[in-house]
Amino acid sequence: MTTATAVRAGKGPALWVPGDWNALFGFGTNILVNLLVLTGLLQFVLKMPPELVFGRILPALGLMMFLSTAYYSWLAYQLARKTGRDDVCALPSGVSVPHMFVVTFVIMLPIASATGDPVKGWEAGLVWVFFQSFILIIGGFIAPYVRKITPRAALLGTLAGVSIAFISMRPALEIFLNPVIGVVCFAIIMVSWFGGVRYPRGIPAGLIAIGFGLVVAWLGAAVGWDVAGVGIDKLTASFANFGFSLPIPATDRVFDGFQYLGVILVTAIPFGIYDLVEAMDNVESAEAAGDHYPTTRVLTADGVVSLIGCLMGNPFINAVYIGHPGWKAMGGRLGYALATGIVVIALCWFGIVAVLLAIFPVVAIAPILLYIGMLIGAQAFQTTPARHAPAIVLAVVPHLAAWAKVQIDGALTAAGTSAAAVGLDKLAGVGVVYEGIAILGGGAILTGLVLGAVAVFVIERELPKAAAFALAGAVLTYFGFMHGEAVGVGEHGLGVTPAVALAYLLVAAFLMGCARYAAIEKTEEMAAGDGRLVATPAE
Repeated sequence: MTTATAVRAGKGPALWVPGDWNALFGFGTNILVNLLVLTGLLQFVLKMPPELVFGRILPALGLMMFLSTAYYSWLAYQLARKTGRDDVCALPSGVSVPHMFVVTFVIMLPIASATGDPVKGWEAGLVWVFFQSFILIIGGFIAPYVRKITPRAALLGTLAGVSIAFISMRPALEIFLNPVIGVVCFAIIMVSWFGGVRYPRGIPAGLIAIGFGLVVAWLGAAVGWDVAGVGIDKLTASFANFGFSLPIPATDRVFDGFQYLGVILVTAIPFGIYDLVEAMDNVESAEAAGDHYPTTRVLTADGVVSLIGCLMGNPFINAVYIGHPGWKAMGGRLGYALATGIVVIALCWFGIVAVLLAIFPVVAIAPILLYIGMLIGAQAFQTTPARHAPAIVLAVVPHLAAWAKVQIDGALTAAGTSAAAVGLDKLAGVGVVYEGIAILGGGAILTGLVLGAVAVFVIERELPKAAAFALAGAVLTYFGFMHGEAVGVGEHGLGVTPAVALAYLLVAAFLMGCARYAAIEKTEEMAAGDGRLVATPAE
């Protein structure tokens, strides 16, 4: 071991090095943006009262993030002391961004809208995280098996559907509602994060975009042009939330949310599985950069801190972030993660987030959300063989149906009516096949995963495996996890959506029959093992 990488004799690993400043600024900006977005979702999308957002949810979230960053800093310290190296970098962690949008738009918003009470949406979100936490804790032992049997294109394909429908669409619409800020901020981000443009002094593109939006919004407010909803009156009002709030137990709220268990399990299970795979990928990424962290301890830690946050009132799950090699390359070591956690807990416990949200226009943040959605959607195609692209598209389709149903239901509700009141035949007559949209979009995450997996195995000519996933689809559909709005056994015990369950069963039998009796021809591309070539239909 060289002196350049060895811990100084007689002294433990350094808790702070100059490179931690660079990593703190970069990672801290990332976390701050996520925090502002999260708060905006709670206030402006879910319409939660300020006392709930700033008095209960954010203090619990701050505690969760502090515990997470402190643990991973300690884990890095242990690794540095064990190996005698001074280049060990702590794992970055924070609120899971994909889950932040899923729990908002797929769990909390529909329940808040249906009940007319955002507090009910909050309670449902707590139950969602409650189950996710235990999936993470237990999943550390089963994650390798889950990853082994499920095609990557199916997992990432259904996630791409979420990113397109429920992460990208709303920000994209908001960007073009306020194009002077939104479109320009998006260009600032895109040329840097996609185009490789480096801004002076290494200033992050996200910070420049938010800064541009800040200047334009407040200049507009100064001349009486309401371009982004900011103003002195709103800034003054935000100071009402400034104060000191400690997290308090919310176990009663968690148990109140169990009444929505059927709806929650439909998404909690598949996204829990995704968490396992994502954490494993990020730990492997850190190991490739030279820092070996035990996967089981990482998954368990994510589950435990998420559970603590949930029981204190936080409806957002914790996750190890991608990007460890980047922060390490910046010079980040042990201190940057813990310092970020300390800053976050101060922002959350003292109500400073409310003031920051009143200062920064939400539309300047929207391009960052669109970028995240684009990145997650693109990842499905970029990290899987090109011949699996049709399977990814198939996995996306149920999410488009789910998104369409949300839009249709919202419009009808605003008009004081419903699909049933208007009549399904009348809607079909104008091209809105509402019943089909509801069936296809029910349990979209699991539906996309199963359909994507069947398609992948068909493409790979592994028909018995395709049949197995079709059979799983039949079982999941019978109980309402797929193509249903709630879990159960349906009327007379025939299943929640019996016709669809039967269809999956027939497909499974058909695929097994093909596997056993049909002549199956492999394409030249598959025989060559060239994943860059697209699949062609068999003639």
